[in-house]
Amino acid sequence: MDIATLLGILGAVIVIAGAIFLGGDVVMFINVPSIVVVFGGTIAVTLTKVSLKHFLGSFKIGLKAFFHKASNSETLIEEAVELATVARKEGMLALEGKEINHPFLAKGISLCIDGHPPEIVQEMLSKDINLTIERHDIGVTMFKGVGDAAPAMGMIGTLIGLVQMLSNMDDPKSIGPAMAVALLTTLYGAIIATAFALPIAEKLKHISKAERLNKHLVLESISSIQAGVNPRVLKQMLSNFLPESKRQLEEQPA
Repeated sequence: MDIATLLGILGAVIVIAGAIFLGGDVVMFINVPSIVVVFGGTIAVTLTKVSLKHFLGSFKIGLKAFFHKASNSETLIEEAVELATVARKEGMLALEGKEINHPFLAKGISLCIDGHPPEIVQEMLSKDINLTIERHDIGVTMFKGVGDAAPAMGMIGTLIGLVQMLSNMDDPKSIGPAMAVALLTTLYGAIIATAFALPIAEKLKHISKAERLNKHLVLESISSIQAGVNPRVLKQMLSNFLPESKRQLEEQPA
């Protein structure tokens, strides 16, 4: 589980809820018409941006923001170098049945063991990467759509409430409560966008970027293993995928 996402959203909820409870009557922050306008309108507007299938599927993608377990690039490099060492010494078939932790690396090695030529392996793995990125992009688009639509629908709800309030100015005492109700839609929209939708969209972008980097690392590994590249050289090549502060290139012989 991604603790940062959980702590961030829980922290936002606690701060907002705390301000509401400390401010007095909680019931004043609940208004059914405002909820209908913001939630219903946000869903309707978002559905115009993506298909129903992608809209529903995006919630599953959104769970990655909470439950995604990122692969460690350094561990992945060590595993790839170990496989390259075995393949170089004993041949590609020696990798059959060997336990491989990373699913994408396991898929690539399996294709190599089956005897597919390098260009076919590269094409199949590249297609897998592109489709994964496309699925992530759909999820990001949906949550960004919610983040854009919710505040806008909140403003629309507020304007509707203001029109209704201004059209009935006979009782000055009713202006304050009516204004409070009108502003609730803006509050709902801001909470949905700022505390939930937009942070999840950004986290999904971060996850997608990290996953894409690791899959390209695997792509480079598979290509080098098939080409019989020296494991030491492969480790140096793959170190380029790490941040400069984490690169541990072996010393070149004098």
